[in-house]
Amino acid sequence: MEEHFDALVSALGRNIRPAVARVLSWGEQLAVAYDHGGRLFVCGNGGSAAEAQHLTAELTGRFRAERRPLSAISLHAETSSLTAIVNDYGSDEMFARQLRAHGRPGDVLIALSTSGSSANVVAAAKTGHEIGLATWAMTGPSPNTLAALCDDAIPIEADAVSTVQEMHLVLVHALCTALEAALGTDS
Repeated sequence: MEEHFDALVSALGRNIRPAVARVLSWGEQLAVAYDHGGRLFVCGNGGSAAEAQHLTAELTGRFRAERRPLSAISLHAETSSLTAIVNDYGSDEMFARQLRAHGRPGDVLIALSTSGSSANVVAAAKTGHEIGLATWAMTGPSPNTLAALCDDAIPIEADAVSTVQEMHLVLVHALCTALEAALGTDS
């Protein structure tokens, strides 16, 4: 267990401090998107899906400050659509097809992948880019396909998937903090 905590402390120092400016920028850009009627779409698989849904819950509900609910959609959480799409079009299309249905220029996509190479998440980023969404990624170690494809990315340099996922949660909460500050609702 001590080894796990040592890995977390090391990852925090190597990854999070350098990402602060980027997360602040994402918060400001997301606030502008919301002020112009935009929405946030988030996707990931497994633990990354859980982190995606954690982010959308913080935004549709409340993180720290009392504010209006913000449109934030976890693409994996629409189970009937998801299973129909996978059945009819294959798993690579599970997020991309939903973006084609719902995404509009001015919206934002955050794609989470510990590998940075999940085919369905990469396909979502490509589709988001084609539609005109801002595309951001939280990934594992770079270089990786997803980070290279998105408009901006925060790769986490860590050996263990669990460490990458835990750093993604730190980034999710940092983004919520930055967004609420940009909206003028931080507490």
